[in-house]
Amino acid sequence: MVARAQTSVIDDSIPAGANFDKAQFRLWIPPSAAKVRAVLVLVPGSNGDGRAMAEDSVWRAFATKNRLALVACRFTDKPHDQGFIEEYVDVARGSGQALFDVLARLAARSEHAEVASAPLLLWGMSAGGQFNYELTAWRPDRVAAFVVNKGGIYYTALTPRAARNVPGMLFIGGKDLEQRVQTITGLFAVNRRGGALWALAEEPGAAHVVGKSRDVAMIFYEDVLAARLGDGGALRPMQAGAGLMGDNKQKAFAPLPDSGGPTYPTSWLPTERVARAWRAMLTEQPIKP
Repeated sequence: MVARAQTSVIDDSIPAGANFDKAQFRLWIPPSAAKVRAVLVLVPGSNGDGRAMAEDSVWRAFATKNRLALVACRFTDKPHDQGFIEEYVDVARGSGQALFDVLARLAARSEHAEVASAPLLLWGMSAGGQFNYELTAWRPDRVAAFVVNKGGIYYTALTPRAARNVPGMLFIGGKDLEQRVQTITGLFAVNRRGGALWALAEEPGAAHVVGKSRDVAMIFYEDVLAARLGDGGALRPMQAGAGLMGDNKQKAFAPLPDSGGPTYPTSWLPTERVARAWRAMLTEQPIKP
């Protein structure tokens, strides 16, 4: 489909690059939004076509409520002999720039110039979460908040300090492959040791599925965006001391301690509303807005 600039849906693509074969995108902007506050980037699992997510009624309602543009993606690898390792996730080799290039094109075509430079909220499942993690590590200046969601292969261990200052929610499934759980838990532990403003959120009954992660992520995005979005759309630094401590072993949250605290990694939670949703996921209770 080739959409006209005055419509709310536009498709675009970027030619194959060094670490990807296909890079295709679909933009949706709420008709009521004269100017969007941020861009929610939606990335599917391994080599998947996520463009239909721009037409998902839940994401559209969320975008309308919060004045967000939706950019849903399809990335695929060139053929290689270890297909379970997604090369397009290594964003610094070209796929990340493809996203930024298409945002500039979509901004012009939609007549929403702000899309080119607006803060990003990153959603992804499996390899989509891997892409989010690496994009945050590479360009933390553009990311308001991100999620990791049950992915398996990552290129970066300790992220740069600026990336550790970007609020993140790392989801694991209690019934997912042990390799994925251990990998994400390890990434969380090493970066939290470095002060990362991240939370580890386990859904005990979930395997390799979205589960309740989208519900928690939407609450997380709303509260972080409210805290970080400054005048003119610039991102404000997140105030680490304003958050809460999530104790993953006790499945409880509390104010950040002045000193001491558990000797094992704990989660950083930006607001009490996010903390309640995080606790509900860990204890398998309903997620309340």
